[in-house]
Amino acid sequence: MCRICAVGGACQLLWRRTAMCSLWSLLLWEALLPTAATGAQVLSMVGSSALLAAQHPPGFQVREAIWRCFWPSEELLATFFRGSLETLYHSRFLGRAQLHTNLSLELGPLESGDSGNFSVLMVDMGGRTLTQTLQLKVYDVVPRPVIQVFTAVAEEAQFPKTCQVFLSCWASNISDITYSWRRDGTADSGVEPHSLFVDGQVLSISLGPGDRDVAYSCIVSNPVSWNLATVTPWESCHHEAAPGNTSYKDVLLVVVPVSLLLILVGLFFAWQCGRCSGKKKKDVCAEGTTPEAESPLV
Repeated sequence: MCRICAVGGACQLLWRRTAMCSLWSLLLWEALLPTAATGAQVLSMVGSSALLAAQHPPGFQVREAIWRCFWPSEELLATFFRGSLETLYHSRFLGRAQLHTNLSLELGPLESGDSGNFSVLMVDMGGRTLTQTLQLKVYDVVPRPVIQVFTAVAEEAQFPKTCQVFLSCWASNISDITYSWRRDGTADSGVEPHSLFVDGQVLSISLGPGDRDVAYSCIVSNPVSWNLATVTPWESCHHEAAPGNTSYKDVLLVVVPVSLLLILVGLFFAWQCGRCSGKKKKDVCAEGTTPEAESPLV
């Protein structure tokens, strides 16, 4: 055959056509013949890589294989044909896909939009087909959360016995996360479920003088990463309501009325000055026109 098609690279062209015919034959077999399909989920994070393992039963000697993805549209990612591995297909994974000799497909670095379903179609030496489907789920890396402390101190007569605190935890620009709280510095590190609000983001606690060194940690997590932040809420209670200290609410109660009064006084004086200046100007104009009216004509 090589003698017949050796001129002008015809052998290479014939090989490519044969490969394409084999590829279309594999896709046709998958559509027409029943296959044994198994599903699995692969979890990874943005910036990392994921290994989609191709698995087949013992004795299944793979002759040809095709890797495809189905989201947002069906794309061809990699093929194995006559011992040759190929990944240079125009897809969103071009340059990010690597097909290993065991026919497992490695993708990376991953992006947030790479989640989706993937499948590998394998054919053995006897013509039997096997399709394996996998679901790739790519999560964002959990950032460090931010905790805000809101206090509601009891009456001064009861200070410093109790302090009601609301801790609000928030992680920016991320989805599919869960919130949990941990009480540090005590034997019991858990928190009561009835004290949690807004899907665990807000924690309500009551503190006393014995809790001045107790810290609370907010833990934010998804299936592949986690992060936390810690705060000592008693410090906010002491800062807001210690005897002799002025809270921001007291300052506002004094500053706002005084500022409004000064603004009103300034507007009143400005109105008076404008009125006086207009009156003076009118008088000057009247004085300037009277002599001219009384002067006799020559």
